[in-house]
Amino acid sequence: MFTGASNLAEGVDKAFLFIFIIAFIFIIGISAFMIWTLIHFSRKKGKAPMQFSGSNKLELIWTVVPTILVLLMFWIGWKGFAPMRRVPPDAMKVTAIGRMWEWEFVYQDSMRSKELVLPINKPVKLDLVSEDINHSLFIPAFRVKEDVIPGYDNWLWFTPNYIGDYEILCTEYCGLLHSAMIAKTRIVEQEEFDKWLEDLKTASFIPDPQGLVLLRGTGCLACHSLDGAKLVGPSFKGFYGSQRNVSSGNTKKTVTADEAYIINAIYSPDEEIAEGYSKGLMQSYRGLLTESDINIITEYLRTLNVENQ
Repeated sequence: MFTGASNLAEGVDKAFLFIFIIAFIFIIGISAFMIWTLIHFSRKKGKAPMQFSGSNKLELIWTVVPTILVLLMFWIGWKGFAPMRRVPPDAMKVTAIGRMWEWEFVYQDSMRSKELVLPINKPVKLDLVSEDINHSLFIPAFRVKEDVIPGYDNWLWFTPNYIGDYEILCTEYCGLLHSAMIAKTRIVEQEEFDKWLEDLKTASFIPDPQGLVLLRGTGCLACHSLDGAKLVGPSFKGFYGSQRNVSSGNTKKTVTADEAYIINAIYSPDEEIAEGYSKGLMQSYRGLLTESDINIITEYLRTLNVENQ
């Protein structure tokens, strides 16, 4: 009957099913009563209208019955909610980081992954961290959702019951690419998870380039992709050395994306606007990035695949 993919799904589904059934019964019952009333008590020619007085019995019924139903809804909802705040002591811990506009998952405090990979039938606790603004992590198949807010310690937990791939969404509007802030949960057997974690550990020994660390830390990757995808700003793939059509005031021109152009774009982003993009979307990073930082970023951009976009 219940098809949720975690141990918490059944309690959530029962609460929603109960509320839906009650609402359906009341919709049908009230609509039928209204139709019957209109027909039965309609004023007919030559017949005096019926007069009514109060009914204590009726008042009692429509006070007591809804109260009982609301209390039942609360009780069933509480039975589904309470286990969500009782984390098993042996739960595996993973940190889920939300940033504009992506999810990242950290294992054992240092190993990072863009997808959430977990072993089946093992409880996991996700510590929720935001690096910028409010987000909300939602895994529909597991029936779990919690806010991810800067400076606020929040978490969720569940035990996955079925092998497969499941969507992770952001349900707190967090900007232009809110709808694209998606990731994947992959549930696998324990042996496959152990191998994946070992491979992730090996890959984690290779540190990220310092330029990439700077881009990530300053939020640049929220608006500029590394794979050619068009976001709020131009992609960094193939950016360095490419020819850019820009608007400067009322003048349109073509410039080369070299060191001077990059420095100007970071310190005075509205001075030269790339074709196809809008003014006022990027703040100045003057005082936030030094020229030494920009040189490191520029060197990193050189290493990316250079091809005109």
